Amino acid sequence: MTKLEDEAGVSVDLIHDLLREQHPDLAELPLREVQGGWGNQMWRLGDALAVRVQRMGTDPAPQLKERRWLPLLAPRLPLPIPVPVRSGVPSQRFPKMWTVMTWVPGLPLDQAAITRGEYAADTLAAFLRALHVTAPADAPADTGRGAHPKDCTDGFDFFLGSLEPAAIGSRTADVRAVWDDAVAAPAWEGSPVWVHGDLHPANVVAAEGTLAGVVDFGDLFAGDPAVDLAAAWVLLPAGAAARFLAAYGQADEAMVRRARGLAVLKSLFLMLMGQNGERSLPGGKPAWGPAGRRALDRVLDERLD
Repeated sequence: MTKLEDEAGVSVDLIHDLLREQHPDLAELPLREVQGGWGNQMWRLGDALAVRVQRMGTDPAPQLKERRWLPLLAPRLPLPIPVPVRSGVPSQRFPKMWTVMTWVPGLPLDQAAITRGEYAADTLAAFLRALHVTAPADAPADTGRGAHPKDCTDGFDFFLGSLEPAAIGSRTADVRAVWDDAVAAPAWEGSPVWVHGDLHPANVVAAEGTLAGVVDFGDLFAGDPAVDLAAAWVLLPAGAAARFLAAYGQADEAMVRRARGLAVLKSLFLMLMGQNGERSLPGGKPAWGPAGRRALDRVLDERLD
């Protein structure tokens, strides 16, 4: 990879060259970049496939994890997920991991909206019930996404302290109250279950006003399902969290408390990623900021009793 390609990102010509070298039968399919992505860049390949290319970092573990486990999980999940179909080998031309996967139709939720809230709540609940089954002994370990909130206080303090004061306004005490309650909640004592680990608006797709697929399983691990239950506030529109939890039907009080805290943590992260100015993060995503603020308001405003 040339210095220019490394600085400017992966080019369409490079992707074509890699396909010609390693998967020539796919090389002549139409190829177009998909906007978005942070850790990876996506290129639509024909109508049914996508090329997923590492963008941030060089650790092959996330894509290797997807290659091994997604073909096993996909058949029993009620929403489409990307399934690896071809493996790209790092080379002198491009020394990072890349994978050809099935394409999941729809728009990322940070570019779309859920208008059928109750249907989306039931859909998400069904998906997570199917995913949250006891994982095998050799399932990937927690990547840090699934730690108990008490083990994430450094991240919480960093996100909250890095936001512009006006971003939270008068709600700082409310944010801390939800977080402190989550930190005090009992830990998960059940068997580790499959957990997506990073459900936020850029990692799900929507169509016809509801959830239509789940993508980016790079943080897949076996652990506490509360990590994914945070999506009740991070993904669903106002008023849908209670419907989701009722449909999910497997969450006790402690799990909900942990999930609310982790939803606050994810919301602050999204707000920070969308922030402009001196406190912004590299590779920021402007659409994530408003999505994070709406999610935070839902966590703080919605009562579940």
